Amino acid sequence: MIKLSNGHEFEYMVASGALGFDGKGWPWEWPLRWIGLLNPSLFTIVIKTLTYYPKKGNLRWYNPLGCIRPMWGGAVNSVGLSNEGIDWWCDRIAPKVDRKRVSLVGSISSDKVSELIAMAKKLDYFDLVALEINWSCPNTQADLLQNTEKIIKSCLAVKEVSRFPLILKVSVVHDVKLIFSGIDKGIIEAISINSVPWKVIFPEKKSPLAHLGSGGVSGRIAQPFTWKLVEDLAYLTKIPVIGPSVWEFDDVQKLRKIGAKAISFGSIFLTHPWRPTMFVRKDLKIKS
Repeated sequence: MIKLSNGHEFEYMVASGALGFDGKGWPWEWPLRWIGLLNPSLFTIVIKTLTYYPKKGNLRWYNPLGCIRPMWGGAVNSVGLSNEGIDWWCDRIAPKVDRKRVSLVGSISSDKVSELIAMAKKLDYFDLVALEINWSCPNTQADLLQNTEKIIKSCLAVKEVSRFPLILKVSVVHDVKLIFSGIDKGIIEAISINSVPWKVIFPEKKSPLAHLGSGGVSGRIAQPFTWKLVEDLAYLTKIPVIGPSVWEFDDVQKLRKIGAKAISFGSIFLTHPWRPTMFVRKDLKIKS
């Protein structure tokens, strides 16, 4: 369980974008919600990451799976931060969100600290439970991913203007020891972990999404990398870590044993969107 400074507690999280921009899920998931197989209210939900300006990315409404490829025990995606921009979300999506039924975490991304500050200020008007700074898109240029000084600077700057607890989303390619030597628990209150860049897992193999920038791998395939990062972070810092890459029910307990304080469900929504709910309900039943 993770308890944030504003009193919000969560044990299960939906990773950024898995349930869309409003926490209700993508259109192909709506029928599951209507018949009760998918219950968003059981989770703290991270919305799909927003950028300051609209970003085309690789997601197309007429072919939503064109930037995703299922794999045996996971998936590779190259969505590329597709979104209509922060103003679109504030004007068109936020007013329709039922905040009594869903707990939403905002998610923002930019390589410009000034844009992160501006987005954080805009989101301050809405009833979110936390704000995630996404510095780990797997299609981001390597030099930006490894710009530790800018990551630290952005977290400190956003904290100055945001009333929300901050979550930092990191990658396995980050120098986390250096990052968290410059950021303490008072600045960042939880750590989430992104998918793994294709070339990290398959350095000699061409990605099926190479034409879109290779993409990030998630699910069971990514566990040796993401779970190692969970262990490293649990050792390096007192900031609670949200464990990713769940693919089977037993993974929940395995993540807790290696130091995760909460569990995040991501790519499993692509192929079995009802399973996270099943996992959570089963786990809650065991605990009760």
